Amino acid sequence: MAGCRSVFEYEQLNKIDEGTYGVVFRARDKKTGAIRALKKVKMDKEREGFPLTALREANILLSMQHPNIVGVTEMVMGNSLDSIFMVMEFAEHDLKGLMETMTKPFTIPEVKCLMLQLLGGVSYLHDNWVLHRDLKTSNILVNNRGELKICDFGLARQYSDPLRPYTHMVVTLWYRAPELLLGQRLYSTGVDVWSLGCIMGELLCKDPLFQGKTEIDQIDRIFRLLGTPNEKIWPNFINLPSVRKIKFPHQPYNNLRKKFPKISPNGGVTLSDAGFDLLNKLLAYDPSRRMTCEEALGHEFFREFPPAKAKELMPTYPSKAAGQTREVVERAKAAARARNAELRAMEAIEGEDPLETQRRREEAMAGRERTGLFSHLN
Repeated sequence: MAGCRSVFEYEQLNKIDEGTYGVVFRARDKKTGAIRALKKVKMDKEREGFPLTALREANILLSMQHPNIVGVTEMVMGNSLDSIFMVMEFAEHDLKGLMETMTKPFTIPEVKCLMLQLLGGVSYLHDNWVLHRDLKTSNILVNNRGELKICDFGLARQYSDPLRPYTHMVVTLWYRAPELLLGQRLYSTGVDVWSLGCIMGELLCKDPLFQGKTEIDQIDRIFRLLGTPNEKIWPNFINLPSVRKIKFPHQPYNNLRKKFPKISPNGGVTLSDAGFDLLNKLLAYDPSRRMTCEEALGHEFFREFPPAKAKELMPTYPSKAAGQTREVVERAKAAARARNAELRAMEAIEGEDPLETQRRREEAMAGRERTGLFSHLN
């Protein structure tokens, strides 16, 4: 830490959030003017040095370089050794907070855009022998350029082949894989893939798929939607540590298709056959049969119509993390509505000849320039 810069080289702007492993501030680099997120490492319970969770997180993030994983630029220090901060790139939203402000779920093209980025980031982690172990919508950031960033690596760790036993008390309850809920300690990338399936379902319907209150309630909700597993669909299921201790409801049917139908008469959430196949394979009971992130990236769902929305065409929203006042938020909402209407108009002509589409976009850009701040000089 001797070569670290001082935290006072940053101007603190506002508090963004406080989690289990640290509080996060928005700050400006006084030298460059760059806006960053500063995550203060919690040291209040430590008596014997640097917290292991923070050490793992810093080590992993400083070694990972991928457009869909939050970038850490440096570590900075305050006046004492118990005042240490990670300096990370700033994003305007987390997915959970964003969906809470939205009146409607994401569209299928928007879900595809987000899932492709999310799968790409997690695939990179797995290729580098890292398990995140806490993927959830509140740990996924989105900026106003449509870029998705995976964050909060406090529970992440490197794994190996052959596998070693790890604690099963990882992953937030609503996103925890059934093998973890049933006490399995030998696990691999499948625990992250299950979380991805939960997140995909949440993006589609704007609500978490399984909102259990306890571990027993959580596994019960999973079985009621996906059916009670057996040895045929999940070999060695009966040998999991907690299976013989719990009496499960006998529900032989998978009802996932009812929740995500191909056609909805009342205008609700719908999902194509390819989309349902992907979701079903991400939520496979047997971890060895769950689709890998690499396989998911090549899935037919992302190749069929409608295509994934381009990142630059993703809608924008006011940002609480940016500390916007009510007045600023209302102005931002009005600007976002105008921009989103323009993007929808652009999307309506996506089926045209590419040159015609480009011509319309250039005309739209020219129109904005003519009505800009200096339009009165024309």
